[in-house]
Amino acid sequence: MAAATVQTCATPPHRPRSSRQRRPAARAGAAHPSAGRATLAALELRGLTRRYGERLALADVSVSVEDGQTLAVLGPNGAGKTTLLRLLATLLRPHAGEVSVLGHRLPEDGWAVRGRIGLLGHDPLLYRELSARENLQLYAALHGVAGDRVELLLRSVAMERRAQEPLRTLSRGMVQRVAVCRALLHDPELLLLDEPRANLDPAASELVEPLIGRESGRTRVIVSHDPVGAVAEADLVLGLVRGRVRVLATAAELDPESLVELYR
Repeated sequence: MAAATVQTCATPPHRPRSSRQRRPAARAGAAHPSAGRATLAALELRGLTRRYGERLALADVSVSVEDGQTLAVLGPNGAGKTTLLRLLATLLRPHAGEVSVLGHRLPEDGWAVRGRIGLLGHDPLLYRELSARENLQLYAALHGVAGDRVELLLRSVAMERRAQEPLRTLSRGMVQRVAVCRALLHDPELLLLDEPRANLDPAASELVEPLIGRESGRTRVIVSHDPVGAVAEADLVLGLVRGRVRVLATAAELDPESLVELYR
């Protein structure tokens, strides 16, 4: 399928910035970081390339995502989606190209953005022998976050009654809810989400929606295998096949059903 040709700096319609102040886990009275200045790109990739030995994981990927927008990243297994998230999270270094995250160039300024990013991947990054509350208290201490935020987040995902149980005794869906809390503890500006609703039943998905959904008001990069669902909550769509850009368009320009071609 031919790549769509669009200007990635265009601003598709999305919710008002004021919605950021309404999310349950927000800092009281926190101002949006772009208030009082011109809108800047939250993410800027130019010719991004990454290899694993001889294998090319990402090749010449370029895209721009503005503050508050959502980028959906689609593609089959091995397309480079998770590699892209790891690069944005400063866990990998690019072999070529330029990467700017929240106004800082990577990897040189990785230290300046790590505390402003929330990563939710396949690994929950939690300790199985600790309870949900102990895990979150540990991360809160590392981020210098007040303990009452732990309790606020546990309540927001309806985990306060099971918070004292070791993580190994909880279902995968419950662990995923705790992982969502872990990713949101420090109130990040940018969310990097790899299949964020995996293992969640409909009720649990509804609970986490204000935290990681469009309602959160945050800039988001979402990796998904659900074209219809991803396009519905995205401003921009990036389709990858074997590390190369096959689709790059605004969500409004795309028929979600056509994106199934990426997986064939």
